[in-house]
Amino acid sequence: MSNTMGIASAFVLSSLFLSPFAIAEESQTFAGQNAARVAAYEQYQSEMTAKAQEAAQTPQASTTQAQQRVEKDS
Repeated sequence: MSNTMGIASAFVLSSLFLSPFAIAEESQTFAGQNAARVAAYEQYQSEMTAKAQEAAQTPQASTTQAQQRVEKDS
């Protein structure tokens, strides 16, 4: 009997803890904040892609500069 009560109380407590999240997903504020997060993530992702492409296009210039510095030091 106590095992059944424990399971029932755990179910009730979990539903109380999760109910604000269910309500938040339906609110317009939550939807607006979620859209802003998605837009910021997409912008960040495009910036990182552009930086990676720039780095892939000019690796030779940085290596030749490093070689020139080593030669000057010698």
